[in-house]
Amino acid sequence: MLPILDLDDAETDPTTFRAALREAAHDHGFFYLTGHGVPGESLTEVMRLARDFFALPDEAKNEISQLQSPQFRGYSRLGGELTNGKVDWREQIDIGPERAVIPGAEGYWRLQGPNLWPSSPAGFRAAFEEWGTALSEVGLRLLRHWSVSLGAPESFFDAAFAELPATLIKVVRYPGTADSAQGVGAHKDSGVLTLLLVEPGSEGLEVETAAGSWVEVPPVEGAFIVNIGELLEVATGGYLRATRHRVRAPRPGTDRVSIPFFLNPALDEVIPIIDLPPELATASRGVETDPDNPIFSTYGENAWKSRTRAHPDVAELHHGIIPSQPVSAY
Repeated sequence: MLPILDLDDAETDPTTFRAALREAAHDHGFFYLTGHGVPGESLTEVMRLARDFFALPDEAKNEISQLQSPQFRGYSRLGGELTNGKVDWREQIDIGPERAVIPGAEGYWRLQGPNLWPSSPAGFRAAFEEWGTALSEVGLRLLRHWSVSLGAPESFFDAAFAELPATLIKVVRYPGTADSAQGVGAHKDSGVLTLLLVEPGSEGLEVETAAGSWVEVPPVEGAFIVNIGELLEVATGGYLRATRHRVRAPRPGTDRVSIPFFLNPALDEVIPIIDLPPELATASRGVETDPDNPIFSTYGENAWKSRTRAHPDVAELHHGIIPSQPVSAY
């Protein structure tokens, strides 16, 4: 069982909470978070809206097909995303910050632009815009506690998120199938941290242990599942370690709905590196390297790599790119 941390404890005993937060991310890279302050009604509402959207006929969902979006926003059909070059058995909506397209943008700046919002169910856009704001606040609170726990000022990461953070929400459904074991393949998240809401009773999320085995991570009602991404591993010299995880495709007759929120800095930000205290630095394992999945210092380069590899159809259609090694970091 992963650790369960209560963010309310940070108000009453911040020293103990920060130590537990640091060690949860050092030992596991994953934990449950309660006391986060997001109302239960909001959790219920976004999950209901997700269910209502996925219940629509295909033609209605495809009105916001990601194939219409150079920014990789909107609805991705079943089988429309790859991880490690293999098809993920899920359908989803990708939602980023609502911003204007940059004329003549190059490279990762092509990720900035508007969302594709469904006309049904009613209230979808408002609910998920509020969701993004609420979870950004939770994520930044965690980052400030991590900073202090690692010997840095509380505001150490604030500047990277002060203007135009490139957050991402995914609204995901994994339908049951007897034909595929991969809901989403094993990967690490490419950003800073992830807050995951999972429908109660769902199965399928697995986290890799330090010994190389896989353990099931069931939902805890009212809690977020939190994991750190590659950039937080970089920022701590590997003391905090992003952990590989995957989702098994559900059994026939069942499905799984989840809503991950990815807290990321601005596209052009370079995540700052913490000068760890000696007692922590000696326990750092270094940043894990993978020649097939390089970690770039600028967040936008990581995001561009991830999006073009995960959605080669969009990359080719809008950007003339045919990725050679499709590896998703989301």
